[in-house]
Amino acid sequence: MMWENWTIVSEFVLVGFSTLSSSLQCLLFLLFLTIYLVTLMGNVLIILVTTADSTLQNPMYFFLRNLSFLEIGFNLVIVPKMLGTLIIQDTTISFLGCATQMYFFFFFGAAECCLLATMAYDRYVAICDPLRYPIIMSRRACAQLAATSWFSGFPVATVQTTWIFSFPFCGPNRVNHFFCDSPPIIALVCADTSLFELEALTATILFILFPFLLILGSYVRILSTIFRMPSAEGKHKAFSTCSSHLLVVSLFYSTAILTYFRPRSSTSPESKKLLSLSYTVVTPMLNPIIYSLRNSEVKAALRRVIHRTLGPQKL
Repeated sequence: MMWENWTIVSEFVLVGFSTLSSSLQCLLFLLFLTIYLVTLMGNVLIILVTTADSTLQNPMYFFLRNLSFLEIGFNLVIVPKMLGTLIIQDTTISFLGCATQMYFFFFFGAAECCLLATMAYDRYVAICDPLRYPIIMSRRACAQLAATSWFSGFPVATVQTTWIFSFPFCGPNRVNHFFCDSPPIIALVCADTSLFELEALTATILFILFPFLLILGSYVRILSTIFRMPSAEGKHKAFSTCSSHLLVVSLFYSTAILTYFRPRSSTSPESKKLLSLSYTVVTPMLNPIIYSLRNSEVKAALRRVIHRTLGPQKL
């Protein structure tokens, strides 16, 4: 291989939505900016409420706080650069900037997959083994499970990102995406990437499919236990504690699996962008809305926090 025939790539160009008209890009900017602000405010509110209210100091809301932190990080990695490409047409991203964005995308994505599986395990223990729940899900156990979920993002992010950006890039530097995801970056590599693609498939199975199967298995046991409960009130209460998490999992995994497990030939770049928008932009906004609107405890805690903040006057 002749190094002198290779062009050194110092930056990439994010194609994103640049093919759309200027007026449509402005509309998308306003839409995504609104979603971004709602996402940040919603997740910060979840963190503040579940921290400030004494009735929400249990494992379920501890993991929910961690999920909100992950969603904020996920958004900060993707959305600000995307907004810049829409409003000021700043489509270039440095080689290091692209690697950094990809690293944290992998980190937060893998950590979220593992945390969602941890939250499913918490609900499984609470419903299927309630007498031992305080022992199994002790404060120390919860901290260890959360730390494991966060740490799981480091190996996959480090291996994937380091490997990808150690490949040579021969000159074409247009990334047909709105952020530095691995498939469009790998398409620009001028070397044999078959071994990396095998490793990437293995990592995808471990960090997307395997946690999803754990969640699926947990909910099969949870639903089986709920259906055997004698009282309708008990069934409703048990299911209400799981419904928000189940809806969040459905939104996140349906788009992630469609994105990374569909054959390349059946996925156009434009459809991949739409699927990516679902789990990088839309789902992080919906999570705090789902947990606040469908959870009576969170709504009651929010009212108490507002009441303490504004004073005793009638709200």
